[in-house]
Amino acid sequence: QVQLVESGGGLVQPGGSLRLSCTASGIIFSINHMRWYRQAPGKQREYVAIITTSGTTDYADSVKGRFTISRDTAKNTVYLQMNSLKPEDTAVYICNSHRPTARSVTDYWGQGTQVTVSS
Repeated sequence: QVQLVESGGGLVQPGGSLRLSCTASGIIFSINHMRWYRQAPGKQREYVAIITTSGTTDYADSVKGRFTISRDTAKNTVYLQMNSLKPEDTAVYICNSHRPTARSVTDYWGQGTQVTVSS
């Protein structure tokens, strides 16, 4: 059974920092790209960042320079370090594992962790 379990969310003031974690089980972590998405109330799910199996990273323009994605294969965990947080970063942050092959694409999703940026 595949599980992606996020943690680390909470309430933080504007300008503050949080580090999210997502621990995977039931998948071969090292062969999956890992992504973070977020969904704010009343809005569509939005891509935040990806770290590939080779360690290449990419970010949405809205978080570039403020967020950093990393992975620890030994711990089957992906992290999202969020600095200089803004109220518009408020959302449920959701972890995704993504494995494209020649014949198919396999995605798994976590339940999400709430991040609220407010004074």
